[in-house]
Amino acid sequence: MSSVATGLAAPRLDRFGGVTQARVARSEWTKLHSLRSTRWSLLAACVLTIGFPLLFATILSTRTHPEQGHHHSALEVGLAGVNVSQLAIAVLGALFMTGEYSTGMIRATLTAVPKRLPVLWAKLAVYAVVSFLLMLPCVVVAFFASQAILARKDLFQISFSHPGVARAVIGGAVYLMLVGLFALALGAIVRNTAGGIATFAAIFFVIPPLLNILPTSWNDAISPWLPDSAARAIFQLTHDSHSLAPGPGALLLCG
Repeated sequence: MSSVATGLAAPRLDRFGGVTQARVARSEWTKLHSLRSTRWSLLAACVLTIGFPLLFATILSTRTHPEQGHHHSALEVGLAGVNVSQLAIAVLGALFMTGEYSTGMIRATLTAVPKRLPVLWAKLAVYAVVSFLLMLPCVVVAFFASQAILARKDLFQISFSHPGVARAVIGGAVYLMLVGLFALALGAIVRNTAGGIATFAAIFFVIPPLLNILPTSWNDAISPWLPDSAARAIFQLTHDSHSLAPGPGALLLCG
């Protein structure tokens, strides 16, 4: 019996390593890039971010007269895809967290990393880096490509060096990154894919329109503090008395 037990003994490892935040982050990166849903969701986000501005710019260039152009519409056309691609980014963010609960992999994760917060920090950091580095080129390409289409008829022209434009364009990528992190955090709370996505949709797409039934004074007082409105301040060129500035808006959503 002793010889059999000795033969089945686990081999000794040449080196030992504890659980560090860097190693947890590397394991989360492995999970993220090995999922098929990651590739499809990020591809959809890229296509929507670039495709919608090109579509809108093409339609405007054929139906709009030059005297109808103005600065605000130029930026709105270039960032039109952000309003659509946020759903793909949010769905992937929620799946990145809730997928482990649906498959049962969370048991292995929390066995290897008994503390929950290092896992959450690692997921947030990995997804923030991936989503921002991927969405930033897409938003920049969408802006310049839509401007090139509109330039054929001198429509809605605005320079990247115009005050606030660079901040707004880069802010579009920051907005998508923060929306993804927000959805990931909702997934960590709900621990269910359908519940996380439904909660995100309610907060970003259902509650804001419902506020229109409130008196105008109430709507103006509440709307700027909603997550969606606060986040949109990041990539808006101008702000009025009923909206937050980009800095406070970003901090509010992060909080």
